[in-house]
Amino acid sequence: MILFLGTTPAVQRAMHFERVTVDDVNRATRVVVEAAGKSVNAARVAHTLGASTVATGFLGGDSGELVRRSLDAQGVRHDFVTVAPATRVCVTVVDRQQNQVTELVEEHAAVAPGDYAALLDRVKHHAGTCDVGVLSGSLPPGAPVDFYARCMELARSARWVVDASGEPLRHALSLRPFVVKPNARELSDTVGLPVDTDDELRGAIRKLLASGPTWAVVTRGARPVVVSDGAVFFQIIPPHVESVSPIGAGDAFAGALATALFRGQPMDLACAYATSVAAASTLRLLAGEVDLTDAARILPNVRVEPM
Repeated sequence: MILFLGTTPAVQRAMHFERVTVDDVNRATRVVVEAAGKSVNAARVAHTLGASTVATGFLGGDSGELVRRSLDAQGVRHDFVTVAPATRVCVTVVDRQQNQVTELVEEHAAVAPGDYAALLDRVKHHAGTCDVGVLSGSLPPGAPVDFYARCMELARSARWVVDASGEPLRHALSLRPFVVKPNARELSDTVGLPVDTDDELRGAIRKLLASGPTWAVVTRGARPVVVSDGAVFFQIIPPHVESVSPIGAGDAFAGALATALFRGQPMDLACAYATSVAAASTLRLLAGEVDLTDAARILPNVRVEPM
């Protein structure tokens, strides 16, 4: 199975407006509330794609119970640690006239030291059946910066996908994850090199991979995703789609990539598949939702080219 671990899940409250006017009263025409957060979004996508999944992390308060109920309703297996702070609530503001989507993110509160030990116990429990693991997102304030590395140590036989940044990513590199998934800025910050040109980007990726990972998948906003094992470099070019909301597309990519790796696809095909699923997810309002027919329609138009 695929284990999705993220310590900062959320409840997403998506509010639709015909037009948002700053410094005025705005009345939503539609409101949708759903479980969210990077790891939850990725797990839900993988489940939709037919993979066997388990989501874990921290949940607390009434908002945490909402996440559990939502995942139960969708059939997504989960094994969360209950903590004292309430799970954060994030708001997505959709302006239809301007075709703009704004995300208002609540930061996660600190949790007790013992909560990390309890979450490690969850990882240890699932380690024997974990073929692929995905570590997503930031850690709560005061968290051990090597927490993701500790998780990886408990399931060394798993192929780990690390979608994180900063010190948590740096500590995880020595455990030789199968894939690291930084954006260009995170890559630059991690290795201390510029990435403004293709040559600089290649050099930064090679330096990152020299520290342990097998593959790097570097996202660059609207530009093509760059994938490399240090020797081979290729880029994934998606077709244009009329996006409804780009929020959560990276999470959809992570969930689909993990699913493709779980099924034994080679890296180029796995990334093309993940790109099609990520593009399809932008056609839906809520993060972590994807229509399989959209992904199937988009996939033949995804290009994989040498860089």
